[in-house]
Amino acid sequence: MEAELVQAETTSPRVLIIDGDPAFRRELRSNCEQYGYAVIEAETANDGVREFEERAPNLVLLEAVLPDGSGLDACRNIRRSDPKVPILMVSSRGEEIDVVVGLEIGADDYVVKPVRMRELLARIAAHLRKARLDTTESTAGRLEFKELVIDINERRIFKEGVEVDLTHTEFDLLAYLASHAGKVMSREKILNHVWGYEYPIETRLIDVHIRNLRRKIETNSSRPYYILAVPGIGYRFTSART
Repeated sequence: MEAELVQAETTSPRVLIIDGDPAFRRELRSNCEQYGYAVIEAETANDGVREFEERAPNLVLLEAVLPDGSGLDACRNIRRSDPKVPILMVSSRGEEIDVVVGLEIGADDYVVKPVRMRELLARIAAHLRKARLDTTESTAGRLEFKELVIDINERRIFKEGVEVDLTHTEFDLLAYLASHAGKVMSREKILNHVWGYEYPIETRLIDVHIRNLRRKIETNSSRPYYILAVPGIGYRFTSART
């Protein structure tokens, strides 16, 4: 049985569930396994971080409130360890400030309980698909702008020659906007391309990630040069090249 588990984990996408509710973990495990995922469980933040370091999952599902403290701290620790792995917060805390904070500290997505299981599974599949394509597909490209270089092949960003650490989603968002420099990209197009399917726009998912990106690549995030908002439509990346 142990050998079968090891084999499953090496051939199937590994999903780490960090949640203090055993009933929710059982339900989510059952559904994930039906989709062919190898599931790893943890009840606390400390156990979750340890499982992440030891098992290297392909995706993390994380509750913001855990028995031994804040899932936000676990999110920070996981994000410091791996800036690329998709992190989906699945939380009982659904106020706008909770969503914003979760995304600002590094989560790629935020789902409020009680969850619609089919929607959650669709989000999991979308994130795993994007992560898999990013590691198997190579699109030649090196985009150069004022003080900013985006290496599409290597998935690396440099500002004034210094590498900037971006999350998986932040890179996809920046690369998409920069690849269409000068064009206004609607929220719907951004959501569909970067996240893989339609999201409720009122979650401010895009806005929070844009704000995080500006903090990392703009000289003055309150007066952005690269990423400009187009009210009522979406965002436009500067068309000025080096």
